[in-house]
Amino acid sequence: MALLSCNNAAFAYDGRKVVSNLNFTVEPGDYLCIVGENGAGKSTLVKGLLGFIKPCEGSVTMGSGLKVNEIGYLPQQTDVQRDFPASVYEVVLSGCLNSLGMRPFYTKDHRERAEAMMDRLSITALKKSCYRELSGGQQRRALLARALCATRKLILLDEPTTGLDPLVTMEMYRLIKDINHHDGITVIMVSHDIPAAVRDGQHILHLSSNGPYWATAAEYRSSPLGRAFLGR
Repeated sequence: MALLSCNNAAFAYDGRKVVSNLNFTVEPGDYLCIVGENGAGKSTLVKGLLGFIKPCEGSVTMGSGLKVNEIGYLPQQTDVQRDFPASVYEVVLSGCLNSLGMRPFYTKDHRERAEAMMDRLSITALKKSCYRELSGGQQRRALLARALCATRKLILLDEPTTGLDPLVTMEMYRLIKDINHHDGITVIMVSHDIPAAVRDGQHILHLSSNGPYWATAAEYRSSPLGRAFLGR
């Protein structure tokens, strides 16, 4: 059963339809990269997949027991987020908020999961450090650990390497690929880095003014659209 699927879905922003005719599925263990020009509706689609907005046409359905509040999310960072005055541990632990339910406090399991995710991403030594004092790459690792605290099935990453230097960018891509391959976490990543998307992703969803194009990475690479954006 598909983990997530869009069926003739369309989403609007400020009352204007910005992306439509979405028909694609995400299977457990998939790695889907969403690419396309600015203004093509990538951010609006992200909000729709997270349940922040409802489709104005069609539907988004989830299977395999997945619930919207079980999607791990790494958003684009704003200046306010970069200056967040909390420890790394507090930031990572906050990924468990959606699973608190009616409980007012984090449980032992929540704290152990936060510890495990910091260890998984090699930031345990930064546990007591102030988040806003970290480098850009360290902050992204903390946010990725936070996203993993929220899910065991699916993470949604919105341009996770923006603003990072090339070496840190490559390490972030390696971490994401490792989480997908070895941890079995399904990945949906929005990216402007199309070469990296076709290198690491299994499927590509390209949004443009001409409508969406969904294909395997190999099919996209050899398509006229893919060749144009890859400079081939």
